[in-house]
Amino acid sequence: MTDLKGKVVLVTGAGGGIGKAVAIAFAKEGANVAVADIKEEFLAGTVQAIEAEGVKALGVAANVTDYDSVKALVSKVVDTFGSLDVAVNNAGVVGIGSIEEIDTKEWDRVLGVNAKGVFVCTKAELEVMKPKKSGAIINTASIAGKMGMAHLSHYVASKFAVIGFTNSIAKEVAAEGITVNAICPGIIGTGMWRGEGGIADRWKREGETEEQSWERNKKDLIPQGVDQSPEDIAEAVVFIAKAKHITGQAIAVDGGMTM
Repeated sequence: MTDLKGKVVLVTGAGGGIGKAVAIAFAKEGANVAVADIKEEFLAGTVQAIEAEGVKALGVAANVTDYDSVKALVSKVVDTFGSLDVAVNNAGVVGIGSIEEIDTKEWDRVLGVNAKGVFVCTKAELEVMKPKKSGAIINTASIAGKMGMAHLSHYVASKFAVIGFTNSIAKEVAAEGITVNAICPGIIGTGMWRGEGGIADRWKREGETEEQSWERNKKDLIPQGVDQSPEDIAEAVVFIAKAKHITGQAIAVDGGMTM
């Protein structure tokens, strides 16, 4: 799939951040893009940005942990655009806490969206892709799927699960013209990393401010010394979607952090 013009792409968790950047990147390639999030109103800005690229957009509310909801989402995409060529299963949640702080409800919340959600979406998407023997699925994992991190045990577990699941499904469908890969974003200076209660705040040394902790950890953890952007991740996702012979991989975009 070297040319994405006119192809149909579905991106979940596209209300902002990485998902929005990925959706816009595919639109710039000439693809028609369907985007999903837990609430349709989260998608207004993304839909507008896609349409500004001169392609068609569709915004749909969906719960990625519920098979019937995702099945309806995929059906609407196919009914609207006639196909599904690329799926980016990006919807996810974050959680920060020590083992003492994480209760079973919080564990189930994080694993439910991040791991079960990828399973549910992939299952529904393959029902469309397998009969036509073509397609590309990219699941959003994380560098946290390649290494443990303090105060992120449930999040790390969910992302390790995404990578293992991706590897397994890639082997199941490799002979059917479908590629399945994971993208592993590095450190992005929003969300779980920044602000009160974020990782930089949690990892402060005595006397450090959150900003000082952020700068120190960024320098210590990333060989290139700079954090990544949603657009960096989107660039790699588009590349993977075009690559016919990359499958079963977990590709990090992390400035060399996990090299």
